[in-house]
Amino acid sequence: MSEEKHFRTSSGDDVKSVYGPADLEGHDYERDLADPGSPPFTRGIYPTMYRGRTWTMRQYAGFGSCVETNARFKYLLDHGQTGLSVAFDLPTQMGLDSDDPLAEGEVGRVGVAIDSLADMEDLFDGIPLDRVSTSMTINATAGILLAAYMAVAEAGGADSGGLSGTIQNDILKEYIARGTYIFPPRESMRITTDIIRYASDHLPKWNTISISGYHIREAGATAVQEVAFTLADGIEYVRGAMDTGLSVDDFAPRLSFFFDVHNHLFEEVAKLRAARRVWARLMHDDFGARHPRSLMLRFHCQTAGCTLTAQQPWVNVPRVTLQALAAVLGGTQSLHTNSFDEAVSLPSEAAARLALRTQQVIAEESGVTHTVDPLGGSYYVEGLTDRIEASVRDLLDRIESVGGMRSAIEKGWVQRQIEESAYRFQKQVESGEATVIGVNRHVISEETPVEFTLDPALERDQKVRLARLKSKRDAARVRAALERVRACAEGTENLMPAFLEAVKAYATLGEICGVLKEVFGQYRESRAEGR
Repeated sequence: MSEEKHFRTSSGDDVKSVYGPADLEGHDYERDLADPGSPPFTRGIYPTMYRGRTWTMRQYAGFGSCVETNARFKYLLDHGQTGLSVAFDLPTQMGLDSDDPLAEGEVGRVGVAIDSLADMEDLFDGIPLDRVSTSMTINATAGILLAAYMAVAEAGGADSGGLSGTIQNDILKEYIARGTYIFPPRESMRITTDIIRYASDHLPKWNTISISGYHIREAGATAVQEVAFTLADGIEYVRGAMDTGLSVDDFAPRLSFFFDVHNHLFEEVAKLRAARRVWARLMHDDFGARHPRSLMLRFHCQTAGCTLTAQQPWVNVPRVTLQALAAVLGGTQSLHTNSFDEAVSLPSEAAARLALRTQQVIAEESGVTHTVDPLGGSYYVEGLTDRIEASVRDLLDRIESVGGMRSAIEKGWVQRQIEESAYRFQKQVESGEATVIGVNRHVISEETPVEFTLDPALERDQKVRLARLKSKRDAARVRAALERVRACAEGTENLMPAFLEAVKAYATLGEICGVLKEVFGQYRESRAEGR
């Protein structure tokens, strides 16, 4: 008999060969599981889950010009997508107009370029915003883009009270893992809480923040770290909103989350179940939330971009399928499945359609939607859920011991934890301890590399559009609107009405952010801050 192998989850948890009743000793059904739709929501936030309605199939899209992206949106909607998800280019994320010297070479490269309300109008031309849910992956400039979206909807006759969707608006994770911050943490948190407060009065169906573990995981965090750091960010936002005078039950029902889903199917399912349970207990016990919806951890999932390989890209199809299945078995509310070619290029239409079809096969052919939480009661899954919860709680306690999440970020403590995990995994790949098909096992040599190039005419055209806009708009109205932004930033008035007035005057994203930079300053990370 060959020697039995030793297996671990991504978080370093040993996996036994078999699990049984002893692994659930002390487990209480009502306290730790309960029926689906009941606190602590381990088994799902709705009683019937997908038996009544499947998750929202929200394919992420955005590239090049707003006109091209609008065409892709309509293509996906025509093929059965049930919600839109917008990717913005790097200049838009960083508050730079397309004609800014710092934007050169990046316009339209990783998402759509939005310089002003005029671009947003073209992006959503012909799309009924009162009947489509829209998610926008935007953080530092989230308030400005949300204001532009509201202005487009209003011009189309839609009532803002009926708009549904999500802005990511999770600035803390930018300091941890992604880097598209503009202002210092304190000022950024002020913008975030202004959005939450404004939306609680004017956008009752809008998710004002999508607290994101996705980028934390993509940067190299383990499953446990992803949950712990994401929930710690959530705790910071809840405290910030309550500090403005809001009651937790006024805004908590509209908080949402965003998780990565990797290849270890059972760990990913258990991770999502544990995250729901921890959040429900935190909101009830620590923040005094009493509305059932305040206790619900509602989340979007996206399959893991960092697991996609440029080598043998067709192998990404089973990877994405496995990850999508884990998200569904874990009880996601919406899902994006990556296209198999994303490691080498922007997704082709055929690849995007196949990614959507992957979700549709799981929803309509697999049978996993026929019963709620089909893995519930599994000795392995329940035991793993318990262990992830305990590990997450331990990390949350450590974060509190260094002064909370914002302090932990400013000291570089969180970043170090992720860097160490990423380094450890890379060493495992290099040694062969961790298998990546096509990279360190089952390698082939006759592959032809795929190169991606962006048409340089796109950037030129966007600059021409921007120049034409500036020449036609009412300059006096723009100046007055920007002065109102400045006055609000210097004082304590909510910034959202000023953003709305400025975008309606066709002030550009860069102009609005320029005023905010003058008032708030810009954040520059220092490696000396304990990292």
